[in-house]
Amino acid sequence: MLSEAKHLSQKEAAQFRHRLLRWYRKNGRDLPWRRTTDPYAIFVSEVMLQQTQVSAVIPYYERWLRRFPNIERLARASESEVLHAWQGLGYYSRARNLHAAAKILRSKYRGVFPRCSRELAELPGAGRYTANAIATFAFNRDVPLVETNIGRVLSRIVNLQLLVDDNAGRNKLWNIAAQLLPRRNARIHNSALMDLGALVCTRTPTCPACPVREFCRAKNPSTLPRKRPRYREKRVTEFHSFNYTRGRVLLEQSRKRWRGLWTLPSLEVKPIGQSALHVCEFPFTHHRITLVVFAGARRRAMNKSQRWFREHELADIPIPSPHRRALNQLLLQS
Repeated sequence: MLSEAKHLSQKEAAQFRHRLLRWYRKNGRDLPWRRTTDPYAIFVSEVMLQQTQVSAVIPYYERWLRRFPNIERLARASESEVLHAWQGLGYYSRARNLHAAAKILRSKYRGVFPRCSRELAELPGAGRYTANAIATFAFNRDVPLVETNIGRVLSRIVNLQLLVDDNAGRNKLWNIAAQLLPRRNARIHNSALMDLGALVCTRTPTCPACPVREFCRAKNPSTLPRKRPRYREKRVTEFHSFNYTRGRVLLEQSRKRWRGLWTLPSLEVKPIGQSALHVCEFPFTHHRITLVVFAGARRRAMNKSQRWFREHELADIPIPSPHRRALNQLLLQS
C-alpha cells in the first residue's frame, strides 16, 4: 500500500517559505519575462515554454515581441506570418492558439487581458496553469502554480506517491501548492519554487545544495514524481520529393501534422530504383520520423496545395525545421 503524503505544518510551511525566498534572492534566474508585468508578454512566454526549455525559448520570445509587440499586431497578422515567426520551436498548435487568443482578446475584451483566472483559462492555449501564471506574474494575484518543476519539488517535499499525470495526483499537487502559498507576494514565491525545481531539485537532485532539504519527506527523491509508463516510441518513415528547376523549388502546404506550413511534396510510396538524396531522423511527440527525400520530376504544381517558390522567397515562408534543413542541404548540392 502506498504511504500517504506528509504535509507540512503551518510552522514548517512558514519556515519553508522563508528559506526558499532567501535562496531565491541569491540564486534566482534573470529571465526576460520576469522583467515585465505585461500580461501579453507573459502569455507569450508561458505558451512558448510549454514543451520547450528556457534556453531555447529566450531568443524566440525576444524576436516574437519585436515582430508582434502587442495583441493588436498579433491579431492582425496572417497565419503564415505567425507560423513563420514560430518555426523551429515545434508544436505549432501553440502558435495557432496564441493567434486565436489574440483575436478573441481583441474582439471580446478590446485588447485588454481579463484579470479573472477563470476567463483567462478559457483562452486557446491557456488552461489552469497558464491562467494562474498570467494572474500571478502580471497582476500579482495570490494564486498557486503547478508546472513540471514545481510539481517535482512538491512531490518530493510531501513524498507524494500518487501518479502526477492522473487527475487525483494533479489535484493533490494543486492542493499542496495552495497550502504552501504565502498571503502576499505569491509571484515571488511561485518563481522561487520554479527555480528550485529547475536548478536544484532536478530529475537528478543535488540534495546537499537544497535550501529546504530538512522539510523534504522523500526517502528516495530521484524516484519522484511518479508517472505512468512512457509511450513506446513509434518509428515512421516518410517519403518526399525535391523538385528544382530554373532557381525554383516545388513545395506543398501541409494539411496534416504541420498544417499551414510548407514542406517538400509528399510521396505515397518509395520510388523504385532511386537512391535517396537526403535522409534524416527527428522526434515528433511519440514518434521518431525518418525523412527520406528523392529527386522529383521537373514538373509544375499538380494540385492546389503545391506551389513553386524562388530560392530567395524561402526565407520568408514557414517551413518546419527538418524540411528546411533538407532544403538547405539539397540546394547547396544543386
